[in-house]
Order: sequence, then C-alpha cells, then structure tokens
Amino acid sequence: MIKFIQLTIIVSISLIGINGCHKPLTAKQYLNKVLVNLERVQSATYQVKRESWAPGDTAASVRMLRYYKEYNNPLDTTIGASFVSLLQEDTTKMDFCYDGKMKASVYDDEKFTGIDSFKVRKLPFRSLTPPFFNYAKSIINYALETKDSISIKLEELEKSFHFSLTISEDKQVEFFGKAFYMEDNENPLIFGDPTSKYEIWIDKTTNLPFKIRREMSHNISAETVKNVKINKISIKDFKPMSYFPKDYPLVNRGERNQNTKESDLLGKKAPDWTLTDTADKTLSLKDMQSKVVMLQFTSVSCGPCRVSIPFLNELTSTYNKKDFDFAAIECTANSMNAVKFYQTKTGINYKFLKSDKPVLKDYEIRSFPVFFILDQNRKIRHIINGYGKGTTDKEIRNIVDKMIKS
Repeated sequence: MIKFIQLTIIVSISLIGINGCHKPLTAKQYLNKVLVNLERVQSATYQVKRESWAPGDTAASVRMLRYYKEYNNPLDTTIGASFVSLLQEDTTKMDFCYDGKMKASVYDDEKFTGIDSFKVRKLPFRSLTPPFFNYAKSIINYALETKDSISIKLEELEKSFHFSLTISEDKQVEFFGKAFYMEDNENPLIFGDPTSKYEIWIDKTTNLPFKIRREMSHNISAETVKNVKINKISIKDFKPMSYFPKDYPLVNRGERNQNTKESDLLGKKAPDWTLTDTADKTLSLKDMQSKVVMLQFTSVSCGPCRVSIPFLNELTSTYNKKDFDFAAIECTANSMNAVKFYQTKTGINYKFLKSDKPVLKDYEIRSFPVFFILDQNRKIRHIINGYGKGTTDKEIRNIVDKMIKS
C-alpha cells in the first residue's frame, strides 16, 4: 500500500493561552502544542458522558454518565495510565478500574467483582477503553509520528478547534496506549471496513481536548468531559481495592462465579413477543410454527455476532421449514434504519427483527450473542452464550438434529 499523509494547514491560529502572543501556526505545530499540554497532565478528575451508536443511527443507543479519576502511570508500559470509573450519582461506588496490572468490574446484578489480570485471554493489547486524556494523547501522538496512510484536518471554530483524523490502512486502528492494528485471521468479518476515523475537539482557552469521537464500520462512540480538574490528585493515593464493594466476592477471569446460577428461563415456556422486521412486517413467536425454533439475540456492534452470520445464513437453508425456523433479534440499534443498514451490509438472509425493552427484559439479555433453542411446545431447552466459529456451529447443529428427531 502506498503510504501518504495529507495535512491541511491552518495558518491563523492564535495561541494566547500557551505563549501569551498571537502567532500563526500550522496544524502540526498546534497539535504539538496540545500534545505538550497533555504530557503535563499527571492526573485529572472529570465528569464524562460516553455514548455509542450503530452506523445508520442518528442518536446514541447507549449513554453513560461517569465520574473519573485518571492518573498518568509510567510504570504501566501498556496503557500508560491508571484510572477508576465511579457512578456520577454516587462517586463512592465504582463500576470499573484499571491499575496497570489488572482491571476490575463490579457486577451489581450478580453481586460480585470480576478481576482480569490478563493471563487467561492473552492479547497483544489490553482490552479496555483508556481514560480520556491518555486516549487523546495517544491519538494525537500517532497522527504526528505515523507513516501510515492518514489524512488530518484542523478547523477553527468559535470556542474550539476541531481536529479530524482518517486512517486508510487495511486494518482498523484502535488506541490502547498506542496504535494497534485490529485483525482476526480466522474471522475476517469481525471488523468489516478497515477505515478508522477519529475527531477531537480542543478548547481554545486551555488548549486541552474536551471531546473525542471514534467512527468504525461497526460502531460509533463519543466521549465528552466537563468539570475537569488537572493535577489535583496523586497516584500515590490510588488504591483500587478501596473502591471494591466490601460484601461482593472477587472472581478471577476464567473462574465460575458461585453466585451465578443457570438461567431461570431454562425449561420454561419462552415469553411471547411481537416485533417488526426489516421489511416493516410484524412477527410473533407464535407465528413460527416449526418443530424447533431458534432465536439469536444479537448486536450490530458485536464482532462475534457478525462472524456468526455466514453460519446462520447456511443454517436457515439446511432444514425444512416444518422442522426448523430461526430469527435474529437486534438489541442495540436505536432505529430501524440502522438495522436495515446492517442487514444489507452483512448479507443477512434470515428473519432480522428489531427488539424492544420488554423482550430484552423477558429473556434477561445482558450480553451478545445469546441463542435460545425452543422445542415444539416453545419451552426453552438450550441457552448458548457467545459464539465461537466452528465450535458453536457444531453445538447448535447437534442440538437441532436431536430435537428434530425426538
């Protein structure tokens, strides 16, 4: 691939806040100034609004408000930062933290704290969203130093500067302390279009970022911070375990949580539903008359869900309609337009429905994908969480074959 960097020059940026005088700078010079400011951020506290939506949506389907304590951590050679995410309505309650050696998540529904020391699932990066200022620093540093095929632009607005970065590589680029080129040789569908887009809004007064937007073919996300306080806390005082709920057991990744029981739905009659498909037709569970029915609860931003599509396309054409029927229920897209966009883009040829809140509650959906396999009386006989190419295919086929023959 031919490597190029297209740089839009800004010739009239006034940086009173940095050097006390008006001095025209190029886009690259200004970004270097911002990077210097980011390097001075040793710690920060702030409120952050995090949003996520599917391509084709016009509004966020996921919104979270959190209070962050972020620390620069030079001892961590991966992310380069430590942080804790606290509930905005009660900043004594943690939902996530990372200290450079492990990450921890609080699961209030099941009442335990999950610990991941990165020893079970070994990846070339640490799979967590870095804290805001560390994230912005990684993106800008990459834009200034990379030899990848990128295009950058800097636009002056009334109270801020808008920096945009488009990465045109053959793999999507994500930032976990530094740039990582995302690939899955066994599952090439997992990431889709490799183009990566990042936007950063920078406050003119402080010359520090306050918003980051990331756009990929499978997901769009944004973070906006406010009430920022710089260098008012010290990493010496950061003690992650002090935030752990005292009455919740600690469960290491790869270990079964003893408090987590098998779904109460297993063996019970499947809750009925009536949903709309991408042809704007309604379908109810009771309309599906086959001996065996399978439902998949899926998400347009879920990589394993995307990888399962070829198998599901094949599965729907394998069996006689009187023996087997299947429908996928999309759970995170905010609009039918996004559901239709995803179906067309991925080549789905089976029933594809948009969920509503009652069906998600009735089926206790908390992660994706989840498969429910129902018998002719519409009792839930099997629940399969997650998808592994080949292994899950075989498991589903074996179950369906046995149920048809029974």
